[in-house]
Amino acid sequence: MTVKEAERLGIMKQVDKKEFTLQKASEQMGVGFRQGKRIRKEYLINGAKGLVSKKYGQPSGNKIPEELKETIMTLVREKYPDFGPTLAKEKLEERHKRTISRETLRAWMMEDGLWKGKKKKNKKIYQRRTRRSRFGDMLQGDGSPHNWFELRGEKCCLIHFIDDATNDVTAAKFIPTECEEGYLDCLKEHLQKYGRPMALYVDRHATFRVNREEIKKGVGITHFGGVLKSLGIELICARSPQAKGRIERSNGVLQDRLIKEMRLEGINTIEEGNKFIPKFFEKYNKHFRKEAANPEDAHRPMRKQDDLERLYARKDKRKLSKDLTFQHRGILYLIETKTPNRMRHASVDVFWRGGKPIDVEYEGNALKCSRWEERVYEKPLIVDAKELETRWVERKQKKPAKSHPWR
Repeated sequence: MTVKEAERLGIMKQVDKKEFTLQKASEQMGVGFRQGKRIRKEYLINGAKGLVSKKYGQPSGNKIPEELKETIMTLVREKYPDFGPTLAKEKLEERHKRTISRETLRAWMMEDGLWKGKKKKNKKIYQRRTRRSRFGDMLQGDGSPHNWFELRGEKCCLIHFIDDATNDVTAAKFIPTECEEGYLDCLKEHLQKYGRPMALYVDRHATFRVNREEIKKGVGITHFGGVLKSLGIELICARSPQAKGRIERSNGVLQDRLIKEMRLEGINTIEEGNKFIPKFFEKYNKHFRKEAANPEDAHRPMRKQDDLERLYARKDKRKLSKDLTFQHRGILYLIETKTPNRMRHASVDVFWRGGKPIDVEYEGNALKCSRWEERVYEKPLIVDAKELETRWVERKQKKPAKSHPWR
């Protein structure tokens, strides 16, 4: 019996004692006089049971048929056993044209043992930061090392950038390990698509923050930081993962959705994953995009002096020897010039980037250079007189032809 039904029982007993008239009892129950007469009649015939709803124990008229439930749960067990209820619901609609409520599916999966409810933990509360108002006001970047291909491929790292205002993923790439080259490639992809953002918000990885050894050498900025400074992009380093919570949450969503999407598509390598990424994030951005408070685009166009190949290259100083050679990263190079006497002992600038040929400049002018390869001469064998006869015997004697003049 519910509280409402218990209150009606009390009112009926007051009517029995003639403390209430039926008219007043109807007003107390919040029903009309005719309905009050019906309730009184049921009470007189069946007693307290007559006040209890007859719908108790009866199946709902909106109950989902058992056949449909079994069909859906069979699909989930066979194809999506480790999917969450939200993602499983989307895949059932997308691939099997089966529409079901997310919470209904969650209850079924918990009943079947495929999903466990998460216990709430007492977490430290951080004040939420308001999103930037314009697209391009600030990017958030991060690398996420993970088993992205599960046991089908090697462990790797996903680097991606998201816009703070709209939540759009603007650039992403799989690389073997989190490194500077991966961040530079993602930055190049973003710059070519949208232009120069106002700021980049990242963690305190060695790519962005100068470590102690470099401080001792007098280096005040990393190479990546120098590239951003040349492009006029502000670099902001967060003190904790919670400070850049939007991209951290994005990592969590991708470690669920992207892994399962690649499993369904049969993707097992970094190369295949990088080809699949644009298609995946086109759909992902439509699903998770937020409207910016200000529709204006804050990106700035690239300038004439923004030559990315030159900005990305590291710069070293080298002094030429008398024969116009210099050594760089364990390799000897030779300068090709028509005025060799003027170039002796000159200081040149070497621009280099991993996996690409170097560029050499002298006072702003490009110089031709080639990798020096020493010729290896075969030295004659030196033997004693005693060894000579032994070697002659060991040598295989060829039988002379019939036409040989000695025969």
